[in-house]
Amino acid sequence: MTLQELQKQALQLPTSDRWQLVQTLLESLKREAYPELKQGKLKQGNLSRLRGIARTSAATEEADARESYITYLTEKYQ
Repeated sequence: MTLQELQKQALQLPTSDRWQLVQTLLESLKREAYPELKQGKLKQGNLSRLRGIARTSAATEEADARESYITYLTEKYQ
């Protein structure tokens, strides 16, 4: 069966079956591309190293923006 034949048959499937096919294909690609992933989760060591990195930088940026705005208003109205 060629790729074109497979695509044509897949497009004839009901929507729910096509979604299931997409999910199955994506999981297969993830397993091949990222063999260190186990069932969609990072290994515990990798996860513990990443914990909290986004929260810290977002909080820092927000605090810096707030402080800059306060400084701007203080200088403007003195």
